[in-house]
Amino acid sequence: MTSDTTEKAPDEAYVWTWLPGATLPVVAGRLSRADNQILFNYGRSYLARPDAIPLYEPELPLRDGTLPLLNGLIIPNCIRDAAPDAWGRRVIINRKFGRVNTDFDTASIDELTYLLDSGSDRAGALDFQVSPSTYAGRQSNASLDDLLMAADNIEQGTPLPAALDNAMLHGSSIGGARPKALIEADNRKYVAKFSAQNDLYSVVKAEFIAMRLAAQAGLNVSNVELVHVADKDVLLVERFDRTRADDKWQRHAFVSVLTLLELDEMQARYASYEDLATIVRHRFVTPKQTLKELFGRMLFNILCGNTDDHARNHAAFWNGKNLALTPAYDICPQGRSGGEASQSMLIDGDRRASRIALCIEASANFQVSRDEAIATAKHQIITIRDNWDRVCDEAHLPPVERNLFWRRQFLNAYAFEDAPPEIAELVASN
Repeated sequence: MTSDTTEKAPDEAYVWTWLPGATLPVVAGRLSRADNQILFNYGRSYLARPDAIPLYEPELPLRDGTLPLLNGLIIPNCIRDAAPDAWGRRVIINRKFGRVNTDFDTASIDELTYLLDSGSDRAGALDFQVSPSTYAGRQSNASLDDLLMAADNIEQGTPLPAALDNAMLHGSSIGGARPKALIEADNRKYVAKFSAQNDLYSVVKAEFIAMRLAAQAGLNVSNVELVHVADKDVLLVERFDRTRADDKWQRHAFVSVLTLLELDEMQARYASYEDLATIVRHRFVTPKQTLKELFGRMLFNILCGNTDDHARNHAAFWNGKNLALTPAYDICPQGRSGGEASQSMLIDGDRRASRIALCIEASANFQVSRDEAIATAKHQIITIRDNWDRVCDEAHLPPVERNLFWRRQFLNAYAFEDAPPEIAELVASN
C-alpha cells in the first residue's frame, strides 16, 4: 500500500522559450502524454506572435494542432535535446529516492518527469514548467566545493542534505554521463566538469589539453579553464548558448546533430559525418567554411583519441530560419587498449575506423581536396607535437600521465595506418 505522499508522474508540461534577442521567456506550447509517446502542440498565443519562430523546423513547424513525431520517436528530438542525460537523471533519481518518506513508482519516471524536475538553466533556449501563464525558474547558486561534495554523494548513492540537494539541481538539466554542474562567475556561465571516482587517469585534464590544442590548431572550440578546488581538478567550459545583456541573460537555441539527422539514441550508430555534410551544404549559413571546420573537427577527434564523437556531441545554432555550427565541445580523449579504434559517427559510407587515411578518402564529402586534407592533417599533427609540453605544463600533468596520453590517446599509431608518407613521418621520431 502506498502512502499519501506518493508522487505521480506528470501528464503534461508547458514549453517556454527565449526568442532571439530576448531576456525573458514566453510560453510556446504544451507537451502531453499519449500512451508511450509525448506529443507537442503550439499555443494559440504563441502562434499569434509576429516574432514566433519554430522550436525547430522541419520537426516542429509553426502550425495548429498536435504535431506528429518523426521516425518513431517517443518525444520530439529538439525537446529531448533540452532534457538531462545520464548524469542529470542520476541527480533526479537521488532527489526522488533520497527522501525516506516519499513513495515514487520507478516505472512512472519518464521524460516529462526529467524535464520538470531538472534545473531551468538548461542547454539551449527552452525550459519546462507546470504552468502556461507563470514562469518559475528552478535554479540555485552554490560554491564549487559544495558541488563537488554533492557529486561525490551522488556517485556513492548517498542521499543529499537539503543544501546540497538544491546545489545539484542547477546542473541536473545538462547532457552527458559524467559528474558536472553549472556555475556563474565574472559575468560568464560555465559547465563545471568534475573527476569521477572510478577514473583511472585525469579525464578532466585530458579534455582540457585536447580543447586547448584544438583551439591552437585553429578550430572553433569553447573556451576552457582548469581550476583546482578541494584537492580536485575541475574543468570549466564556457557556455556558448548564453550572452550577457545588462543584468540578464539571452539564451541561444541550438539542436544536436542527432536531431538534424532525425535519429534517436537507439539509431545513433547510424549517424554519419557524410550525412551531416549533406545537411550543411543545403541548410547552413556559410556552408563552405562550415564543411572545412567540420572536416577539421572530425580529423582532430581521431588525432587526440576522442572516439566519443557521437551525434549529441555536435550541435548547431537555430534562429528560426538558419543553422550555424556551434563551437566544438566535449572533445575528450577516451581510454583505449590495443591498437584499433573506431569513431562513434560514421565517416564514409559504413566505415568509421579512427584513421587519417579514411578522413582523406572522405574529404570530397566536405568539399575539401586531397591536398587540402593532407595539409590540414599535417597542420594539426605539428600543432599537437609542438605545443604538447607547453599545454601539459599548463595542466600540471604529471610524467606518468604524459606517457599514458602520448601516442596512446594523442597521435595514436593506429591513426597513421595507411596515411600518406608525409604525414606518417611527422611522428615517426617521437
